[in-house]
Amino acid sequence: MIGTRRLPMTDFDRVPDLWRRLDVTVRDLPLALLMAAMSFLPGFHGHGTQIGEMATRPFDALGALVVVLECLPLAVRRRWPTVCAALVMLGFAADQLRGYHLVAGTALPIALISAGAHAERYRRTFMIVASALYPVFAVGLNRAGANEQVDEYVTFYLALVLVWGVGSWLRSTRAAEAERRLRVAEATRTAERTRIARELHDVVTHHVTAMVVQAEAARYLLAAPDRLDETLSAVTDTGRRAITDLRHLLDLLNPDHGTGADAGAGTGAEGRAPSAGDVGALVEQTRRAGQPVEFEQVGEAAVAAGSAEAVAYRVVQEALTNVLKYAHGSQAVVEVRYGANEITVEVGNDGSGSRAAAVGVGGRGLLGLGERVAALGGEFGADPRPGGGFLVRARIPSGSGS
Repeated sequence: MIGTRRLPMTDFDRVPDLWRRLDVTVRDLPLALLMAAMSFLPGFHGHGTQIGEMATRPFDALGALVVVLECLPLAVRRRWPTVCAALVMLGFAADQLRGYHLVAGTALPIALISAGAHAERYRRTFMIVASALYPVFAVGLNRAGANEQVDEYVTFYLALVLVWGVGSWLRSTRAAEAERRLRVAEATRTAERTRIARELHDVVTHHVTAMVVQAEAARYLLAAPDRLDETLSAVTDTGRRAITDLRHLLDLLNPDHGTGADAGAGTGAEGRAPSAGDVGALVEQTRRAGQPVEFEQVGEAAVAAGSAEAVAYRVVQEALTNVLKYAHGSQAVVEVRYGANEITVEVGNDGSGSRAAAVGVGGRGLLGLGERVAALGGEFGADPRPGGGFLVRARIPSGSGS
């Protein structure tokens, strides 16, 4: 049995990349040399651009100089486009006035397109000077015996203007594409900064709020060493969780994340993004901060819920954080329901705490959660209850039913 073997990459595979790394003048030089070589071939003499009825002059030493003047400037058509166009136009004028009619005359439209596309300075000056010199060229050509009509000169001039216009269109298209890429890059950076800010807000705010509440409670437990020790242990555990979550977030921002350097960090509660399945631990942590919380889970978490799991967890986390901050001591209820293709989360409190019960109105965290849920095609609401307290509700499509 004859097998197949994949051939290793050769130097020929690297040629396109090496070519793009060369200086632009080196990349434009082959075209200039090719046109010059064609112009020197006897079979092409007298078969170039011809304006008027002037007889073709035999190729001579001056003709060779005209070829060089028309073709070689193409090597700098992108580096110095205006200089290139000026030299080529001078060579073209000599070509026509002497009657060589060389193939090198084809360099004129190439130079004009390049000037229109790449010239940044003196564009208007160049056009005005070239247009002013064109009638002088036409008069000189007629005196040399071209016998061309005015309308023919006008037509040729308009053709040159059209060629310049094509170059200008290419320039504006390139500028528009560069602007579009700049806007896309800026929007991407803004979205990434927003995402990082949300993650930091969700991670830091909840843990730090719990630590502050626990530390405040510890001041009143000096007469009860056992409860004080338990409270300080809870503060320590909360701090460790904050460090773990922050480390996970920083790992996600690491350019090497997912490339093998962190291959062992993808499983377990300490090495992955939080999900709705971790809400139980979150509720227990909130209870240890002195906040009464009832927790009910209906159904089982889907294996392929994806981003919906993380968003559901963040909804519960943000809502409990606001209960700790604004309604500490009120009775909170957390319900997580797993449907066929969605996760429904409800977090409410009865408003009986020691502080205001309007949890999170206008808060940055809830606004960010609303945007996250909407991005997944879900629904999000955060409203006061008629009888007091606050209710946060989210319906998040999980896609597990498809």
